[in-house]
Amino acid sequence: MPPEVGFILGTMFGTFATLMIQAFGRRKARIAVKAANLDAERSIKLLDSENERRTGQIDRLQERIQTLERITTDPAERTAREIEALRLQPN
Repeated sequence: MPPEVGFILGTMFGTFATLMIQAFGRRKARIAVKAANLDAERSIKLLDSENERRTGQIDRLQERIQTLERITTDPAERTAREIEALRLQPN
């Protein structure tokens, strides 16, 4: 075989091998990006549910604070009447 043919076949084989290695690397990169996107979506869903839970908790705490503020600013007489009325209510 003449050296030119060997050189051309070697160059073609090297080019083919390089393209295959690059394709494999791109494939792995795409898989990694998809996995990262799935992890990000899961994290977003968890954060959304945690946000909803905390928002509800904050709303309940604000209601309690409003009640405590009303109790502390109301005259003692009216507060005592309301407490007695609540005691007399059937549960």
